[in-house]
Amino acid sequence: MFWKFLWKKTVSEIFAQVLNLNEQIFGVILDILQKEKVQDSIEYLSDYGNQKHLENQPQVFNEQKLSINRNDIQKIADVLKQLKDHDYNNKDYSSDQNQEQTQSLINNMKGNRLIIEFLLFLVYLTSIDNTLIQCGSNSLYVLVQMQVDLKNKNFSNIKIQNTSLIGANFVRCNFSGSEFNKVNISGMNINGAQLFNCQWKNLQTQELNYLNGLSSQVNSVCFSPDRSTLAFGCGETFDVIDNSIYLWDIETGQQTAKLDGHNSSVLSVCFSPDGNILASGSYDTLIHLWYIKTGKKQAQLNSDGGGNLSVCFSPDGNTLASGSNDNSIRLWDMRTGKQKAKLDGHTNSVWSVCFSPDGNTLASGGNDNSIRLWDMKTGKQKAQLYGHVGALYSVCFSYDGKVLASGSTDNSIRLWDIKTGQQTTKIDGHTGTVYSVCFSPDGNTLASGSNDKSIRLWDVKTGQQKGRLEGHIGSVRSICFSVDGNKLACGSQDKSISIWDMKTVKVKAKQDCHTGIVYSVCFSPDGNILASGSTDNSIRLWDIKTGQQTTKIDGHTGTVYSVCFSPDGNTLASGSNDKSICLWDLKTGQQKAKLLGHTQYVIIVCFSPDSNSLASGSGDGSIRLWDLNTGQLKAQFDDFARSVFSVCFSPDGYTLASGSEEKSIRLWDLKTGQQKAKLLGHNHYVMSVCFSPDGNILASSSLDKSIRLWDVQIGKQKAQLDGHSEKVWSVCFSYDGSKLASGSQDSLIILWDIKSSKQIVKLDGHIFDVRSVCFSPDGNTLASGSNDNSIRLWNIKTGNEIKHYDIIDNDILSSISQNNSIFEAQNNFTILHISQTPMFQAKGALVFKGQFVNYQGVDLRSLLKSKGCCFLSEQQQK
Repeated sequence: MFWKFLWKKTVSEIFAQVLNLNEQIFGVILDILQKEKVQDSIEYLSDYGNQKHLENQPQVFNEQKLSINRNDIQKIADVLKQLKDHDYNNKDYSSDQNQEQTQSLINNMKGNRLIIEFLLFLVYLTSIDNTLIQCGSNSLYVLVQMQVDLKNKNFSNIKIQNTSLIGANFVRCNFSGSEFNKVNISGMNINGAQLFNCQWKNLQTQELNYLNGLSSQVNSVCFSPDRSTLAFGCGETFDVIDNSIYLWDIETGQQTAKLDGHNSSVLSVCFSPDGNILASGSYDTLIHLWYIKTGKKQAQLNSDGGGNLSVCFSPDGNTLASGSNDNSIRLWDMRTGKQKAKLDGHTNSVWSVCFSPDGNTLASGGNDNSIRLWDMKTGKQKAQLYGHVGALYSVCFSYDGKVLASGSTDNSIRLWDIKTGQQTTKIDGHTGTVYSVCFSPDGNTLASGSNDKSIRLWDVKTGQQKGRLEGHIGSVRSICFSVDGNKLACGSQDKSISIWDMKTVKVKAKQDCHTGIVYSVCFSPDGNILASGSTDNSIRLWDIKTGQQTTKIDGHTGTVYSVCFSPDGNTLASGSNDKSICLWDLKTGQQKAKLLGHTQYVIIVCFSPDSNSLASGSGDGSIRLWDLNTGQLKAQFDDFARSVFSVCFSPDGYTLASGSEEKSIRLWDLKTGQQKAKLLGHNHYVMSVCFSPDGNILASSSLDKSIRLWDVQIGKQKAQLDGHSEKVWSVCFSYDGSKLASGSQDSLIILWDIKSSKQIVKLDGHIFDVRSVCFSPDGNTLASGSNDNSIRLWNIKTGNEIKHYDIIDNDILSSISQNNSIFEAQNNFTILHISQTPMFQAKGALVFKGQFVNYQGVDLRSLLKSKGCCFLSEQQQK
């Protein structure tokens, strides 16, 4: 009869019975139950013989010997029995009707370390005892609601059912072998998690195509000096007005305060050095000072003349600087709250102000494209830095005060030597306005946020990109390192904030992008190397298997418009805006010849099939034919009034085709040096020509948006391929002649079937013009170069882009820890994403086999893949 009345106890009362236990006993008992392969934990722990045996044999747990008291074992058995018969093991405590009980439970237990360990024990117990699954499921829900740190936990083989895990942060957790049934996973963060052989069924998720996080865009973010709090200011968007400032607890990702007072967009927030005060600047001409402990307004500063676009405290906290759209900078005395100086000099809005670490200098950047340095002792301008050709949105001092970084609407970042006032480095890479720059505390890394939606990490010494962080779907407006440099916060126009763990972000010397438009790509004859030429004046060679740059060739002083391998694989030719053609030895990477003669830029170069000749087309209206054995010019065709954009040898080497600004295609007889045909049909410049492997068909592309196929024998058009919506820059036949690839200003690549003249597939990935396309010799891969400064590789069979983590040579499971690309995928993701509506995240999560199905029977693998999951079984097949 005694047990019949225990069910009336509350869950809190039951849990209270374990409060005097050693928390490590839970881990010891789990170990024992797993080793003994126990299925009924209550029966096993209640058995006197088992208790006596365990009491007499000290257990080893976490490399420590622990003695177990038989009474403690019995107490845990009793508690489990009470929970088994309680509603806590029969009802869903995440449901609306049970919220009052759940909240009462949380209020009674929150912050109690021993209770938290017991809740985790109940979760882990579901992997052993099927009679306590709902109990463990409710416990996991409660842990999530209590904002307990659940990252990096081993949840392998747990069984969770009938509960909600909305917004749970399971970064890098191991869920291998786990079973979920009727679980709401909306907004769950499983970045970097391990999901091997999971059976997740009847799931609920409210994943949205558009991630509506905070109510408005985030204009500014700032870490508190003690790293515990993140402040950010929001602004008005076309659909929502939210002029608030929010304070969030970094560890839990929970909002701790909402500061209201501004009546226009909050453009800048900054903590005082002691962390007690937060300053906020707004379009409403007011600066508010907030006392962090109370969340109350301490003071209000009125700048009268204009909106406050930027605010920054001096290192000693005695002065606040503000930049305004009335073209001025104001200095405020924090002890009196009065304006103590007004600095005039900018001729347009001042978007950014930043104090040097010693407080002696203030830097400002404005809409007048200039940076100004101010002497804080005299209040006078002491230097003016010019170089940007667009407005300055951000300036930031390095922590030693020797370098100033600036970001601009000209898409560039520049580094300046403060002593000399000279620009030392120009960093290109972003394809949109650079809204924010911030140095890491150690001074080795510069982070930048841009209108191109990316965050990039730069090596300060070399100016090279060493990391790129993706995830936002809107422009990144503000970035900020924590004081210890371990975290980077980024606020975005997409109404969300991402926080990155810099200790685990994989950064490396950037070797996988040009800093300018990629005009030409070409595979080596063996298909192992890809060459690329760019407006950054360089040629780069890439290892196709690893995706890594192997060689950077510098020598041209202008844009490299064209690169071409010799058929024997020994030489690479390049044509440049500097009017020269260079021949490079591929074994040494050294220049072995320079061919001069063109009087304008060299747009195209092409080897003859026997590797003995090179044809070149130029802006000077000529085609030149070079003898590569002697390095001498052996023929010249000057019948063009305008630029020659493309030349191509026929496979037999007897004919040369050319496309030019005069809208025609010409065929030249190389034995006689005479034109033998002129193909008319395009009504705009012909940008590219390419022979089919059998030499019977010539493909051409034009600024008239069309591609045309010509019968070479009769000199007549046989087909017109329409599908691009903009200019078509490049065409290339596959090596078997069955397919044609085309790249266009519409940012698309289209694959065409030559027999039917129909589209096979559209390859969508570039964000700007596709300038060059080239098939690999085996026909399985297509390379493309673009105005977005990137090179992409495409799997022709699947039509998918080949990502860096798509190449795995060794056994798929054993190689995970050794594979750099998978390691990078598992580390380059946010550890916390702050938004009003939690966002489902799965970047870098590793999936192997298993099931992921929602309650309607829909396979969620596509959702997981779209969120960045790596499906290892697919990699194994590849």
